[in-house]
Amino acid sequence: MSILHELLKDIPLPKMTKVRQHFGNKQIDNLEQAMRSKLLKDHIVEKIKPGMDIALAVGSRGIDRLPELTAVTVKFLKEMGANPFIVPSMGSHGGATAEGQKAVLAQLGVTEATAGCEIRSSMEVVKLGELPNGLPVYLDKYASKADGIVVINRVKPHTAFRGRVESGVMKMISIGLGKQKGAEACHQLGFKYMAENVPAMANMIMEKKPVLFGVATVENAFDKIAEVEILAAEEIEEKEVELQQLAKSLLPKLHFEQLDVLVIDEIGKNISGDGMDPNITGRYPTPYAHGGPEVNKMVVLDLTPESEGNANGVGTADYTTKRLVDQMDLEATYANGLTSTVVSPTKIATTLNNDKMAIQAAVKTCNILDFSKVKMVRIKNTLEISEIEVSEALLDHVRNHPDMEVISDSYELVFNEEGNLSDKKGYPFI
Repeated sequence: MSILHELLKDIPLPKMTKVRQHFGNKQIDNLEQAMRSKLLKDHIVEKIKPGMDIALAVGSRGIDRLPELTAVTVKFLKEMGANPFIVPSMGSHGGATAEGQKAVLAQLGVTEATAGCEIRSSMEVVKLGELPNGLPVYLDKYASKADGIVVINRVKPHTAFRGRVESGVMKMISIGLGKQKGAEACHQLGFKYMAENVPAMANMIMEKKPVLFGVATVENAFDKIAEVEILAAEEIEEKEVELQQLAKSLLPKLHFEQLDVLVIDEIGKNISGDGMDPNITGRYPTPYAHGGPEVNKMVVLDLTPESEGNANGVGTADYTTKRLVDQMDLEATYANGLTSTVVSPTKIATTLNNDKMAIQAAVKTCNILDFSKVKMVRIKNTLEISEIEVSEALLDHVRNHPDMEVISDSYELVFNEEGNLSDKKGYPFI
């Protein structure tokens, strides 16, 4: 028996109980109708002239109904007599290649067929100028030649900094449309100054190039569109601040202030740019963001296939599994850190042979005297936290919380012969 097996063999794992967390579920059913009622307003329509070539910036995030958002926008622009085309706007994602970025859009359901227009993908950029602090500002080559630019993005709290404007339309303009060079430039001085640099870069681009409007969505706790707004260029910054506040109020969360152990079954770029949303886990890659529970030890067990080996975020955890590490594409993972300048999430967490050992290691090192009273929560991923598992030590808290309810009896975690969780792909939540 190895020393690791010897150290962990007697560490008990708690019985778990399924718990449902309740969140507001307002959502838009008829998205096209909601969009068109705002697209057809005079101050938007008057920006579009027949014959204009318009670059439509579409990103790499798994935004709810992204193909429909894109297709409705393209249809509207065509009705106005314009010639829209899509520009993949995702910084360095997709392996920082033109083909890779087009492939990312296809994985999200956005193709020339579904959108109804051409996709022009290139990593070439033009330099528009420099900020007073010396940071260069770049723009996609195709977008720079267009008669107009339209941006689609979700507004939500960022995972590495706090500010009036975080993740949304202005970030898509400054970083997404800047491609790899723009993303690298915006991250150059670190997240400490991101709240200043993102809007400053976006404003320079909007001053020098014809950004027409942004399509901004806000999602509810179930990642469904709760609000959609069409923001004319001149109102993007002001209204995005309001949408950011709405997004924060709708953000899902784990209803616990302190946890000994948090187990996350899967991480991935399709779940969060950070692999797992720090707003949920309370573990941030920088000291410039905050919120969420205080977690003593965190475990991540697997990597989503959609991530294609990019395991950014695994370094934010304390423990992981050999199964996850074996799936890592180190180049793709490290490229993420080299672009963002934040490399702690791309490190490899302490790696154990299987799920059981990784969870036992977290319990052993979570700094409590009685392991049988460990406060442990298990989630599938940070997108799906309506149903979670909690240990028995947390049941009193759950029963006294207005937004949680117990939905099962307590049970032992079941592992297969390899020591991995043996419920449906490891998830009891389906």
